Amino acid sequence: MKKRLLILGAGTAGTMMANHLRRRLPKGDWDITILDRQDTHLYQPGLLFLPFGIYKESQIVRPTAEFVPRGVTFIRDEIATIQPGENKVVCKSGASHEYDIMILATGCRIAPEETTGMLDSGWQKDIFDFYTLEGAKKLRDRLSEWKGGKLVVHVNEMPIKCPVAPLEFCFLADWHFHKRGMRPAVEITYVTPLSGAFTKPEAAKKLGHLLSDKGIKLVTDFSVERIDNVNRKLVCYDGREVPFDLLVTTPTNMGDEVVRRSSMGDDMDFVATNKHTLQSISYPNLFVIGDATNLPTSKAGSVAHFAAETLADNIVLYTQGKPLKE
Repeated sequence: MKKRLLILGAGTAGTMMANHLRRRLPKGDWDITILDRQDTHLYQPGLLFLPFGIYKESQIVRPTAEFVPRGVTFIRDEIATIQPGENKVVCKSGASHEYDIMILATGCRIAPEETTGMLDSGWQKDIFDFYTLEGAKKLRDRLSEWKGGKLVVHVNEMPIKCPVAPLEFCFLADWHFHKRGMRPAVEITYVTPLSGAFTKPEAAKKLGHLLSDKGIKLVTDFSVERIDNVNRKLVCYDGREVPFDLLVTTPTNMGDEVVRRSSMGDDMDFVATNKHTLQSISYPNLFVIGDATNLPTSKAGSVAHFAAETLADNIVLYTQGKPLKE
């Protein structure tokens, strides 16, 4: 009887693992299934460019099937719970899937509900994200008609997907408003909980001048307590306030909700993962990759790309009963 490899999530990490392992695991010995609630694959880096009209939706959305190799079964269904103690996944359709090895690649999500006031009356009217397709499209529509004012680009807390993306948004906004001939009518402010604009101290030291060169204000060490929708202000725990006419926010990022439903994660719904081998801390036949992990590294497609090479090696080693590489 064939053994079963189950991959949860058909995003960047999940589809890369399907491609790596279909080539490396004997087809006569292993069935591979990839499970996702969506049948479309979103190229997430493209979301940064959608609000400025650089990319169109059709350029960053593709059928998931295009990324799933031959010999891998793709199932569209939403996971209800993961039961790692029983080597089983139960879906909301009622179907269940048993496995010998599972790879968790469920990514992470924005959680605007974690910040008081973020989802109140201003949401998707004066307050937008660009980390979701819906948010990026609505922000594009808002920017196309916006006449100017105080644009605040805000990071709520770390970690987030692609830590430099909000800063890149500031630079693209500067370019966009120059192109439209309205840059003098826009005041851009970058608000971060970090002590500098860049996540790495050396980068902040060397590149911090780029904001002042472009006339972008920087507000650091700002931890948002709440968003005042009526007066359109970010309110910090220390009492400082930053007013806005248009707020582009990066909400708190958390792991997929199925991790919480399955009681598998930390308080941010990220899964405890061995940072050297990508094996679950709690379950030897469970491996974790991409944004779903609690690893001390950036949540980005490039990280998943390089991690996939190590994980592919370790899955093969695990099937052979050999020690995992670090």
